[in-house]
Amino acid sequence: MIDARRLRTLQAVAEHRTVTAAAAALYLTPSAVSQQLAALEQETGHKILERDKRGVRLTPVGKILLNHAHVVLAQIERAEAELAAYACGAAGKVTVASFATGIALVLAPAVTALATAAPGIEIQVRDAEGDESLPMVLDGRADVAVAVEYRGAPSADDRRLARFPLYAEPFDAVLPRGHRLAGDGSVAVAALAGERWIGPYPGNPCHDVVILACEYAGFEPRMEHFSDDFRAVVALIAAGAGVALVPRSALRDVDLSHAIVRPVDGVVATRRVFAAVRRGAEAHPLLRPVLNALNTAAEAIPSGGGNTTRREPALGPQNGLDDRRR
Repeated sequence: MIDARRLRTLQAVAEHRTVTAAAAALYLTPSAVSQQLAALEQETGHKILERDKRGVRLTPVGKILLNHAHVVLAQIERAEAELAAYACGAAGKVTVASFATGIALVLAPAVTALATAAPGIEIQVRDAEGDESLPMVLDGRADVAVAVEYRGAPSADDRRLARFPLYAEPFDAVLPRGHRLAGDGSVAVAALAGERWIGPYPGNPCHDVVILACEYAGFEPRMEHFSDDFRAVVALIAAGAGVALVPRSALRDVDLSHAIVRPVDGVVATRRVFAAVRRGAEAHPLLRPVLNALNTAAEAIPSGGGNTTRREPALGPQNGLDDRRR
């Protein structure tokens, strides 16, 4: 019989492409991972991995086994969720990984609501960059991720994750006072083609949004200064060092006395925020109230002008959430 733990090891190796990286993600030694893979090959009677220039890759049999691994592991998560629901009420610890703005907009309000609605659930918050929270869920360091879309992220149809949209947040153009476009009611991204740009480092999901918006507008931005702290970005803009596209909510507590904020016209830069859990775990009695609380917090985000966000379509029972709100 195939050991499910070895299937999870196979998943990690398929994702990370090297035994060493998979071992780090699973908090195992490389030799332990190699032993599990060897045992899996013995259990199946087939070679499932072969070496290539980048590390290792799955053989055709390995790919077949990986497809079944996704299904089996998701079913195990569902079984554990049902057993937990049968055995006890909603009481226990849930670790939620989120980027800072997500904590402020939806996670903190969710924690407040859960303290009354589900006092048995203890939330542990982990501040994680936008590209860190999904790997934390996949390797078990977190139960729930509040994440954003980014290049290289697991796709929406990734069979390891169940995703639930929360909200979509527009980026605004931030300009120095006295800028030639400061008097306009809105700013087209294409009009900033010749400017010096300030923004997050490559790898930050917000960097990806800015680059893609500029590419759609027909140019590659000339990035002069980098900071992942939007307070620093706005300070540099106020000093006349360049322009930027900044998530609207990131401007709520920033000194804008020497900068101009304008909505973006034409090509719209947006970051989409969603919650994610390991597939099969969405019905767990501890996770379902957390997902519902995040959804409720997202629904309460104001829409319209100012430093607000645009709400995504509401989560529904088709996504495995409690259907009492219908």
